[in-house]
Amino acid sequence: MNKFVSPYSPNTDSDRLEMLKSLGVSSEKDLFKDIPSRFVDPELNLPNPQSELSLQSELYRLSRINKTPGEIPSFLGAGSYRHFTPSAVKQIVSRGEYMTAYTPYQPEVAQGTLQTGYEFQTMICELTGMEIANSGMYEGASALAEAALMSVRINKRNEIIVLNSVSPLYTEVIKTFVEAPAIKLITADSIKDLESKISNKTSCILVQNPNFFGFIENLENISSIAKKYDSLMIVSSNPISMALFKPPGYYDADIVVSEGQSLGIPPSFGGPYVGIFACKKKYMRQMPGRIVGRTIDSNNRKGFVLTLQTREQHIRREKATSNICTSVALIALTATAYLGALGKNGIRHIAELCYHKAHYAASRIESIPEFSMTLTGTFFNEFVITCPISPKKVNSILLDNDIIGGYDVSNLIPNGMLLSFTELNTKEQIDQLVEVLANIKH
Repeated sequence: MNKFVSPYSPNTDSDRLEMLKSLGVSSEKDLFKDIPSRFVDPELNLPNPQSELSLQSELYRLSRINKTPGEIPSFLGAGSYRHFTPSAVKQIVSRGEYMTAYTPYQPEVAQGTLQTGYEFQTMICELTGMEIANSGMYEGASALAEAALMSVRINKRNEIIVLNSVSPLYTEVIKTFVEAPAIKLITADSIKDLESKISNKTSCILVQNPNFFGFIENLENISSIAKKYDSLMIVSSNPISMALFKPPGYYDADIVVSEGQSLGIPPSFGGPYVGIFACKKKYMRQMPGRIVGRTIDSNNRKGFVLTLQTREQHIRREKATSNICTSVALIALTATAYLGALGKNGIRHIAELCYHKAHYAASRIESIPEFSMTLTGTFFNEFVITCPISPKKVNSILLDNDIIGGYDVSNLIPNGMLLSFTELNTKEQIDQLVEVLANIKH
């Protein structure tokens, strides 16, 4: 079926009348009679038309009203982060053969695209410590939800447990995924609570590391609990953190997913991003998405091809593992070029900068009498502070001082604000943040 529909449809008036008659209506307006009249053809209060030059000037004026991260310091994270991207990355992904390429169905003409997918998978396996990875999911949230569904297929159990330290945004997506198949979703408040709730009915444990509040989870203990009940441990992990801390694969994780945005992809108002998905090799036929394989052709030349495509477009619907179908190859290529440009030492250096800048900021903020860190433990590049007034008011004061503050988590922690730090936050910016916070009183 052609995905593109012509904007021109050569129907005559008599053709239209015949179609309307077959539908039992006399005019096109009758097709929309269920819409309340106040919503039909409303008058739009639009300004008069302008020339292209005038319109460009107006849009530029409006854009200058925004306070944009980069133009002013920003400490907002909670799943989407600003990192420095080497110029080579943009140069590579802007090449025409990548920018215009879609799903590489014809391997004989898509070797470059397929090879980048293979390299992406290889790098993700090295980063996560896992045996096999696919060539990309939509983004981190749906990747975690797909992993939960995958565990149900593997274990033939209808119950999953999610730690309450997992991003509430991710948890909402998981709830949506498990509603239709009637999978029971249980929340655990702690490892002790997890031990009391897990059973032989539990298909998997979902954990985020570092968790939503920035702290490192005890994956060793969680893995031990999961294995005791033959449940899968599924870890959603920050890809930059895995260059510094032991990756989930070290703790015998069964499935590792991630939001790949940190790997050279700008925040871009929330997308497009790329979801990372890796697992143990024994589960690969249950894994959603696509896998690019490498082989040798009849002339002994290295070649690449889509090897496993477990979606309903390629196999029987009842055997499909997912309906993920769009290509995230260009975004995955960005992550691949980013990892390739930095190398193992470079990505570790970025992780160290994030870690040390966050810990410097924490030590400075803790010295402010009316601010405190209520959560304890090892954290990576984010942590929660308790404010003397509402985070909304704090952020308003910060914005007045040309600083974009943190993420309001007061619905989870009273007066809590989640602050994020990356290599792009300078010491001067952090000191400026501390100075403004120090002047905020109850």
